[in-house]
Amino acid sequence: MEEWQQLLVDGINRSSQLPPPWKSSKDGVGQGEVEKTFPVRINAYYRSLITDPEGPIGRQVIPDPEEVLDFDSPVDPLGEDSDSPVPAIVHRYPDRVLFLVTNQCPIYCRYCTRKRMIGTPEGVVTRSEVEEGIEYIRTHPEVRDVILSGGDPLMLKDDYLEFILSGLRKIPHLEVIRIGSRVPSSLPQRVTPELCAMLKKYHPLFMNLHFNHPDEITPESSLACNMLADAGIPLGCQTVLMKGVNDEAGILKKLFQKLLTIRVKPYYLYQADLTRGANHFRTPVSTGIRIMKELQGHTSGMAIPHFVIDAPGGGGKVPILPPDYLVSMEDGDVVLRNYEGNVYTYPDAPLLDEPAEGDGGQGFRGSGVGTAGERNGKGLGRS
Repeated sequence: MEEWQQLLVDGINRSSQLPPPWKSSKDGVGQGEVEKTFPVRINAYYRSLITDPEGPIGRQVIPDPEEVLDFDSPVDPLGEDSDSPVPAIVHRYPDRVLFLVTNQCPIYCRYCTRKRMIGTPEGVVTRSEVEEGIEYIRTHPEVRDVILSGGDPLMLKDDYLEFILSGLRKIPHLEVIRIGSRVPSSLPQRVTPELCAMLKKYHPLFMNLHFNHPDEITPESSLACNMLADAGIPLGCQTVLMKGVNDEAGILKKLFQKLLTIRVKPYYLYQADLTRGANHFRTPVSTGIRIMKELQGHTSGMAIPHFVIDAPGGGGKVPILPPDYLVSMEDGDVVLRNYEGNVYTYPDAPLLDEPAEGDGGQGFRGSGVGTAGERNGKGLGRS
């Protein structure tokens, strides 16, 4: 048994194994009731990071009775099942697909969008379903990009993961393979020289990792990321904004800056999804907008991800930008407000004759955002 597998065995895999200080109940509901619907997994490595069950690390993985007291939200908030032509494929965007290759993860995050399937007998992805997924991609020439997800693809053994990657690489029209993984942040021992040697055979290969808090960046997770980067794999990070975990600009600034030092580019900051059993993690959207404004100009652009909402019901990712950076676009001027609140004018290029999208061929005639008075404020023009 490899080290990473032993860490899974030695972890907490049932609510009855939770230490007494970690146990909780609410309205007569205990963590055992939660486990009946949403399984528990806290591997021994990730457990070692928990210093407080109510802290930012413990909150992500320790079952909370709130999970089964939430009845109002959908079990499939992103409408993935309705965009699934075959069992393991979600085909929402024209040129790319999501390929769910396993329902196992190194930890079972309590906020997971796919709580309905992770770690459950019903959610198991069979080899025949994986083969059917590869065949679907092979017979759909419009697909140029595949994202392997689940579950966590790095939970698969090397030979089975290579079976999937080699099958995909035989498809001529498939240009890019991406892997989404929580492993480097929560079970970094899984990243071995053998795994990296195998992965580097299947470039162009990208990985989007999942870190939510600076305390997840440890010597072990740093080593794992550096090994993957040394294998030629560009690394990005997808972070979920969560109440009581990372909903402060200072925490996220520290996380994003530290990620760059381990060769990981912050990619997305997600508004938490409307997932049944996870709504106690959600923050107001205004919190995310405020945080993005507090980051802008106060750290490198390399350390600032896109803030997005994955629209409910299958609408896809929608970027959410602070609304007051673009003051107006009219009379040939683009009026901007910077991170300090100063206003500047950028002379726009002539539109010529090409119509703006949806304007009936009339060309762009201004957004109506802002007023002339605003454009005469502090800092108008270049300084």
